[in-house]
Amino acid sequence: MSREEVVVKVLGRMMLEDPSIDQHKLRAVLEEVLYDYDVTPVERALAVRNDITDKLVLYLASKKIDGLSNLTLENYKRHLSRFSLFIQKNIEDITAMDIRMYLAAYGKTGVKNTTLSTEISILRSFFNWLENEEYINKSPMRKIKQIKIEKRLCKALTIEELELMREACKTLRQRAMLEFFYSTGCRLDEVVKLNRYDIDWGNMSVRVVGKGNKERIVYVSPKSKVHIQKYLSSRKDTCEALFVTERQPIQRLGRRSIEREVAKIGKMSGIEKNVYPHLLRHTTATLMLNNGADLVTVQKILGHEDPSTTQIYAQYSDENVQHEYRKHLIQ
Repeated sequence: MSREEVVVKVLGRMMLEDPSIDQHKLRAVLEEVLYDYDVTPVERALAVRNDITDKLVLYLASKKIDGLSNLTLENYKRHLSRFSLFIQKNIEDITAMDIRMYLAAYGKTGVKNTTLSTEISILRSFFNWLENEEYINKSPMRKIKQIKIEKRLCKALTIEELELMREACKTLRQRAMLEFFYSTGCRLDEVVKLNRYDIDWGNMSVRVVGKGNKERIVYVSPKSKVHIQKYLSSRKDTCEALFVTERQPIQRLGRRSIEREVAKIGKMSGIEKNVYPHLLRHTTATLMLNNGADLVTVQKILGHEDPSTTQIYAQYSDENVQHEYRKHLIQ
């Protein structure tokens, strides 16, 4: 192990303890102090560094085969790399106490409980995989309880707010994007990957590839069809992507660009909510269920494996509950 490796590891640990620390100043001090010393690793440290890194690479490779998106894989890699930097042990030697100490240190950085909950879920997935693949006898995560967090669901757009957003659109692309998200209920990643020729105008349907590389059919409304075709007809480029940049060179519109465009429409509309692509998906589910669509239909359109997930998206309004009560109560 070189002095440089020691410096990097100390910096990593200190950043977990205090994210505001001056990294450059600390690095300079460490390099100065260690200059006159030879760093000799113990035999176990050599095995540690290679062991956990190798298993992490194998785990991510297996998840990629399972169909996880590149974005999800990068998120897993970021979380697990932080964990491996903190825990300097062989995989089979890691205990539940080690993991508790790591979570406690990570919690001191000021992250929210939702972030800690995500961390626990990723670690549980990793160690379950290690157990299933027989790299370890028993997952230490069995002793780690999930953090209870209050689920605060975003409140769907009302029909009035949706209309205000429609009126606020200044370009054909903005209106086409808004209508497509709302009519199909697609996820952001699904829209990014779509090509203009993926739309079957005869059936007014679109075949999308969702989570786990699973295909499903979503549908385009007549209003959405009109505005999407207007937008596509206005384009002079040959890019196959459904939504593209407005400046040269014309290319597929990325995640952040679409998020910014949707947020921009929300601000221009004057509504008080922060608007983002997933809110439009939530709105699609909520309004469909409130207007009488059955749970199974909405579940298939959204691409949910578990119907309970679809129910979370659907928040009945007080008026709707009252209407259903009076409609079905036997007098």
